[in-house]
Amino acid sequence: MTETDDKTINVQDKAPVDTGGAESMSGGPLFYPPIDIWEDEQGLHIEAEMPGVEASGLSVDLKENTLTILGKVPPNKNEAKYLKEEFEIGDYYRQFTVSDVIDQENITAKIKDGVLALFLPKQAPAQPRKINVTAE
Repeated sequence: MTETDDKTINVQDKAPVDTGGAESMSGGPLFYPPIDIWEDEQGLHIEAEMPGVEASGLSVDLKENTLTILGKVPPNKNEAKYLKEEFEIGDYYRQFTVSDVIDQENITAKIKDGVLALFLPKQAPAQPRKINVTAE
């Protein structure tokens, strides 16, 4: 099996994004959301876990074959004094390169319970057709 034939995706823990010194919009950490990607006959499906992100805080953009996901988590309004805090709040960021096989005009996105579901449909194959020939 060649490297290009390997479709294995490695599991990632919640990992901060290396922003190269840039800051996130909220001032907190920026994380890669863990994702699942699978393919069927219709297209590619991507699910990203983004706890705390609502539709109003989600941005999905496609520009120059790059799909960018940015999920903003609203600040915690709980004013309790924590004795121990292990759950780190932050925004989510991920980018993917989209090939020409994908019908970029019909990508859809839905979020429910902190899980973003993207569907990237495949381009319809060219349909066989008869070409009329005219005489000059």
